[in-house]
Amino acid sequence: MPADHGPADHGFLAVDSGGSGMRTVVGTVERGGLARRESREPVRTGDRGIDPDHFMEQLVPMVRALTAETGIVRLGTAAVGAAGLASLGAALRAELPGALEREFGIGPVALAADAVTAYVGALGARPGAVVAAGTGLIAVGTDMTSWRRADGWGHLLGDCGGGAWIGRAGLEAALRTYDGRAGGSAALLARAEELFGPVKGLPGKLYPRPNRPAVLASFAPHVAACADGDPVAADILRAAARHMADSAAAVCPATGEPQVAVTGGLLNMGDPLVVPLEEELSRRLPHARQVPAAGDPLQGSVRIATDLAAGGLTLPGDEAMLCVAGEGGGGTR
Repeated sequence: MPADHGPADHGFLAVDSGGSGMRTVVGTVERGGLARRESREPVRTGDRGIDPDHFMEQLVPMVRALTAETGIVRLGTAAVGAAGLASLGAALRAELPGALEREFGIGPVALAADAVTAYVGALGARPGAVVAAGTGLIAVGTDMTSWRRADGWGHLLGDCGGGAWIGRAGLEAALRTYDGRAGGSAALLARAEELFGPVKGLPGKLYPRPNRPAVLASFAPHVAACADGDPVAADILRAAARHMADSAAAVCPATGEPQVAVTGGLLNMGDPLVVPLEEELSRRLPHARQVPAAGDPLQGSVRIATDLAAGGLTLPGDEAMLCVAGEGGGGTR
């Protein structure tokens, strides 16, 4: 990118850190995002939760490359969206703002749960609810005075209706047919054996895997592919739609004219999921208006970083969901 920005430009950094890696953007308030980089390596978690040192190891070379490419001399503000921030982010909240200030002179820094950046990317700064549906599932909503979240408890305790949930339900139906139990699906059994081999070996292939949620979610598109001709597969997707609508209803403002959107890779499954989901959302939230997501979590981070740099961040503050640290870190309510 040519370095044609003027002295009045205010540089910002936006980060989206998730289970599949880290994406970063630098830009200016005047011209928006100018360039991006990404890493396919997720930030580690350990005894202290999200590892701030590994976070910086990933981030620093990308930011240096981006500032060199864009010619931005100084980054004044940053917005960081991170998966697991609400429950595993204590060390990151304590150490990352100082590390960004020492390394790049950045301050203030907005630290947000990835559900919040997904919300802002989808709806911006307005009341409503967003369901982020991928391998897992979480819903977040706001009336612009506080945040509410529902589910996001992981594949063992929740994430109901997410990709891992759908995949597990599909594999259970396959195993029911294999056993001769009621409620099974021959079509899903055939798909499972195509993907994983003989199903009697499935526990050994699945249980020891550290990426078990992703493996389960890999079967979700096969459930969708069978749904047109297989009532068991279709029922699994209708149940997923009900779970997603339940989570949206739990966080959506009950008054006014809120908007509701769904974002994430699960929408790529198309009509077998999207049609019953739209029906369930209309039934559960008749006062809300369903809208397509305007953008993704990285675009949400860009929006937060831009508003913070311009002094116009009006999103509600929350210690776990969205907080601003560093010099001049006011602006969240």
